[in-house]
Amino acid sequence: MSMRSDFDVVIIGAGAAGLAAAVGLAAAPLAVLVVEARDRVGGRAETVRLVPGPDAGFPVDLGCGWLHSADVNPLVPMIEGLGFELDRTPAAWQRQSGEQYFSVADQRLFAEAFDAFEARIDAAARTGIDRPAAELFEPGNRWNPLMNAVSSYYNGTEFERVSLLDYTAYRDTEVNYRVREGYGAAIVALGGKVTVQSGCAVQRIDHGRKPIRLSTTKGEIDTRTVIVTVPTPHLAEQRIRFSPALDGKVEAAGHLPLGLADKAFFALSEPGSMAEGSHFFGRTDRAETASFHVRPYGRPFIEAFVGGRNARALETAGEGAISAFALDELRGLMGSDFVKRLTPIAETGWLRDPWALGAYSHALPMHSGARAVLAAPTDDRLFWAGEATHPTVFSTAHGAWASGQRAAEEVLAALRPGSAPA
Repeated sequence: MSMRSDFDVVIIGAGAAGLAAAVGLAAAPLAVLVVEARDRVGGRAETVRLVPGPDAGFPVDLGCGWLHSADVNPLVPMIEGLGFELDRTPAAWQRQSGEQYFSVADQRLFAEAFDAFEARIDAAARTGIDRPAAELFEPGNRWNPLMNAVSSYYNGTEFERVSLLDYTAYRDTEVNYRVREGYGAAIVALGGKVTVQSGCAVQRIDHGRKPIRLSTTKGEIDTRTVIVTVPTPHLAEQRIRFSPALDGKVEAAGHLPLGLADKAFFALSEPGSMAEGSHFFGRTDRAETASFHVRPYGRPFIEAFVGGRNARALETAGEGAISAFALDELRGLMGSDFVKRLTPIAETGWLRDPWALGAYSHALPMHSGARAVLAAPTDDRLFWAGEATHPTVFSTAHGAWASGQRAAEEVLAALRPGSAPA
């Protein structure tokens, strides 16, 4: 492919961070190019339409699905401004509809145990000494496995691999909305005017020369500056090679691995038999269990959510393993006759996805400072964005978007007339 050689900015990745960076640069008199390895935009935000029957179909989010901290989330007014409908129904994540194997009394005890665990974490964080969050478990507490299951859903891993200081740095108002037409669809719409060169994977970045030269699957590109928004495994595993080498970035990315969270979807043949918006855990006595969301938005399906080691083992077992695992847990909860009324219609495989390699980042114990290291510009020529670089709302789409805006501002400052030449 023949490429012009006078770009001011090349943005690598058209997920939420890359789209936000491009939007942030749109008004500037700069030549900007967004390159994306996939044949679609959105990255780990992806909405697809599932069709379980001849006369039905509905959008679902294979990736991020919740607008977290929605009361202060800057994407909320932006998404509503584009005409998307938000579901403000409070999330029922820690409640067990129907009390199957989890009585109201036990649900209360679990909530109390989780609150006490997080209070111990907060107290330990005030010392400024990092360590695995799991060290704050009460030894032998019956709810430790279920707390680890919950961690696998929202950290993508169990608490022994979570930095205590990073965990407490996360800011969450516990207000969560969903996008009826799909969060992934909304992210794509927010970047709707951005032109993206798809199917263009970057293999090498030579920043030891001027201009910077990018070697890609579609040829070479020259540019004054680069914004890198790829998931951390691409950096940690050096799937993109830098010349000169950037050992500090590689090391920081390695300390911010992607956890894993996957979903499976099942069509309900008799949706009226299940309450809209209900939720239950598959098991309460082990970390390897699924979280089930029933009839979101009133639609005729169940969404099963698995995370951490369990999700990794199921993906490794092959396609269909997540659905089989979820159906087995539903059989134990609801009986075989209920399971016969379900039809598997989709499951995700974010670890197998060669451009994702996981779900969202967590800082390893003793490495809570890695986010700041990864986010710092390199010689005012290389800039870094993505959810893993956000200090307080990492692992979210709005954190990724904010990081892209920040990187765009850094580029504008570097390229501003009178500033040091990039």
